[in-house]
Amino acid sequence: MKMTNQQYSSYVDKKSPNSSLWKNMLWAFLIGGTICTVGQVVFNIYVSLGLKIENAESFTPITMVFLGALLTGLKVYDNIAKVGGAGTLVPITGFANAVVSPAMEFKSEGYIMGMSAKMFTIAGPVIVFGVIASVIYGILYCLII
Repeated sequence: MKMTNQQYSSYVDKKSPNSSLWKNMLWAFLIGGTICTVGQVVFNIYVSLGLKIENAESFTPITMVFLGALLTGLKVYDNIAKVGGAGTLVPITGFANAVVSPAMEFKSEGYIMGMSAKMFTIAGPVIVFGVIASVIYGILYCLII
């Protein structure tokens, strides 16, 4: 079946679901804001337990990544993402979801060739770039100071 560009465009418009931009933006803002608020609450709890602010600043993202990975593993984060859209991608929990989701998807292929190999398909380039950049920065820092 041959289609012109105009026919294809009208076909896609008919098949594509209409979405409310303002509603989607509101939900992304609310869900993303809620995730960030949870992060602030976690930080405040650590400080109230007597941790120094520097230590609380380190433990908070660790906790948020753990919570994001846990909720992804329990298949809760995907349901939140259906409502919150991009609001779940921006916080650090979205990074945890990007690492855990492919691992869960390929778990049936085994722990080594499936889960471990596919775990970093999405987030892998970010991790590799972060590690390389930090090594280069560390070397430059040692040479300059």
